[in-house]
Amino acid sequence: MRAVFDSSILYSQSLALLTDLYQINMIYGYWKSGLWKKQAIFHLHFRKWPFQGGFAIAAGLETAISFLEALRFSDSDLGYLRTLQDGNGKPLYEEEFLHFLAQFQFECDIDALPEGTAVFPHEPLIRVKGPIWQGQLLESPLLNLINFQTLIATKSARICLAAHPDPVIEFGMRRAQGVDGAISASRAAFIGGCVGSSDVIAGKLFGIPVKGTHAHSWVMAFDEEIEAFTAFAKIMPKNCILLVDTYDSIRGVERAIQVAKSLKPQGFELSGIRLDSGDLARLSIEIRNILDREGFAQTLIMASNELDEYLIRDLKQQGAKITLWGVGTHLVTGKEQPALDGIYKLSAIETEEGHFVHRIKLSEQTAKVTNPGSLQIRRFFEGDRFLGDAIWDELLPVEKPFGAIDIQDPAAMRVFSGVGKDLLVPIYRKGKLVYHIPSLTSVQRHAKEECMRLSPQMIRLTNPELYFVGLEQGLYKKKLELIQQLRGKK
Repeated sequence: MRAVFDSSILYSQSLALLTDLYQINMIYGYWKSGLWKKQAIFHLHFRKWPFQGGFAIAAGLETAISFLEALRFSDSDLGYLRTLQDGNGKPLYEEEFLHFLAQFQFECDIDALPEGTAVFPHEPLIRVKGPIWQGQLLESPLLNLINFQTLIATKSARICLAAHPDPVIEFGMRRAQGVDGAISASRAAFIGGCVGSSDVIAGKLFGIPVKGTHAHSWVMAFDEEIEAFTAFAKIMPKNCILLVDTYDSIRGVERAIQVAKSLKPQGFELSGIRLDSGDLARLSIEIRNILDREGFAQTLIMASNELDEYLIRDLKQQGAKITLWGVGTHLVTGKEQPALDGIYKLSAIETEEGHFVHRIKLSEQTAKVTNPGSLQIRRFFEGDRFLGDAIWDELLPVEKPFGAIDIQDPAAMRVFSGVGKDLLVPIYRKGKLVYHIPSLTSVQRHAKEECMRLSPQMIRLTNPELYFVGLEQGLYKKKLELIQQLRGKK
């Protein structure tokens, strides 16, 4: 599916100031100290399993590309930076530095995971290589654009897996965090598996199928519920889902059936009924019996009302006869985990001699010690199933046999045989876009295929089996060496 409208228009104005002030301060420092030409390598990854699950789905890359394609410092941006003052009331930045920013031309190499790819903690979603000041400039916006959509695509995949084989519609625009939060959530939810969205602008921008029924206010606008149903059915004869719980759900279904029978000679079809309150399991079972008895076996039962993957799972286990799910707040906000803990760290820097040396960040928390080098992910397979991933360093020779030390448990190691697939693919080379952006439906299909290649134990909602991710043994040794060197300097 190609969008019927150019979605990049959202980012057609430069968002160079979509950043944190400390990024500009560091860039100023690189410029002042003469380090700005130095080449550096940065990686974006996350540390914790989102929603305490067993996987994540990478998303947001196309949005990041749209951002990068328009990236520049406008006169307005520079005018604003001129107004910033230091503690003495003097300009925070020299005018010559602002002239330097005005000449900005993107020069970096970027490699990334294609959207829809299954990804796990500590694996790089994006690798940036280029002038250190440009890599630094990208930190905050890339985290903003990738973190949120990856979080919501993951939530969507979990919900759609719980609802399978029933379709899920994203219903959350009104509860989303602002305009771009709603638009980005609709896009990411579609990647994760939703068949459509109630958000009309998402349909316009991305070609996502838009779906909708009517609200309780439609029913309340009429003197009688049956009048409201009749009017709506005549307006939407081939696309009619009636919301039946404004007053009494069972009576509402009976009236919907009465309307459907009276209008059937005119070609009317009752596509579905929707429940938005009450005991969804009990009501859906009772309503299914009524519909089937009255000759409406093909009429869908749709449910909404604060649904998430756990409630959907429970309703299915209770025998609910719901066949279409509208999920809003929990999906578009990632309600129980409203942020992915993505980070962006420098991992290698160029020396005066022109080669890269490794850099590492230490921490008293083992999980916060970063991985050095120019990182790539190699995924190994057993038939159609994922066998495990190894993070390896392009700056180091790969040791034979290809072994990896488990990131979660350094005492565990796997030796991989056969040919693996490297996951990071070229997006930019020397600032030029070299990546063919796939359609959103192909991204959605890729995400579905990725989930199918994970074992059932890894995609279950509670206490999932953790997927193996390890450091290639040469990289692991290099990391230990750097840790020992730095701690020896204390």
